Amino acid sequence: MFQGNLSRVTEFNLAGLTDKPGLQVPLFFLFLGIYVVTVVGNLSMITLILFSSQLHTPMYYFLSSLSFIDLCQSNVIIPKMLVNFLAVKNIISYPECLTQLCFFATFGIAECQMLAVMAYDRYVAICKPLLYNAVMSFQVCSWMIFGVFSMALIGAITQTVCMLRVDFCNANVINHYFCDLSPLLKLSCSDPFINEVLALCFSVFNIFIPTLTILSSYIFIIASILRIKSTEGRSKAFSTCSSHISAVAIFFGSLAFMYLQPSSVSSMDQGKVSSVFYTIVVPMLNPLIYSLRNKDVKVALNKFLERIFSCKQN
Repeated sequence: MFQGNLSRVTEFNLAGLTDKPGLQVPLFFLFLGIYVVTVVGNLSMITLILFSSQLHTPMYYFLSSLSFIDLCQSNVIIPKMLVNFLAVKNIISYPECLTQLCFFATFGIAECQMLAVMAYDRYVAICKPLLYNAVMSFQVCSWMIFGVFSMALIGAITQTVCMLRVDFCNANVINHYFCDLSPLLKLSCSDPFINEVLALCFSVFNIFIPTLTILSSYIFIIASILRIKSTEGRSKAFSTCSSHISAVAIFFGSLAFMYLQPSSVSSMDQGKVSSVFYTIVVPMLNPLIYSLRNKDVKVALNKFLERIFSCKQN
């Protein structure tokens, strides 16, 4: 245990998604399949962008960063989850739980902020196309990505350090499938007021502000698209945003359902289902959304595969 923490609990028991034994094995294979698709999809997206010169643009630099975030997030949550489906007792130690919480918060915050950055990139591309190369230079993009991960690390470490002041006495069953902040605070036998206020502040900063940025960007984008006279021009402009809109809707919708509900109307079981979407389903869907609905990615993928097959034949 940490010396500065007076908690009597040295380990926690994760309740998991369900307590029905007959569902454990089917759920194991379901989430194993999701995990494989997630890893393969995001690694493929990162590799494709890295080795395809036509994708070396700000939009795809941000997309590769998003794929990296999704890949890391899935590795924080799913491997432990798969082990727990087959284990008799779903035990996680106190240090391991806080470590998982820290990494989960890091990549969760990073995803929120990265989606906002991608919305701003689309705003500049569509509303200020003549200034795009100057505004979204490689140096600016690098600093934006650095800023996203810096904010994520600061937020996650702050929350995790503040958890060290929370005491856990007798109750040690976390009603979740991973160490999330809200179910952990419910087990506290000390006053969690400071942690709850801090969590609310971070939720507002990392959900409300990115959402406001995305909405503002798309209001200007839609206004610009409506001013385009040709139908083909409108369709082309909208197609560059449709994938991002889909990803944003799924991620922020499930996130808001989980964290912005009043405690009087929310339940932990609802929270588990909602969190499955933004911790597991979204990282799997993002590379599929951005590849299947993106002409540039499909063209780059075809060229990449042709290059591989020609190398094998030679």
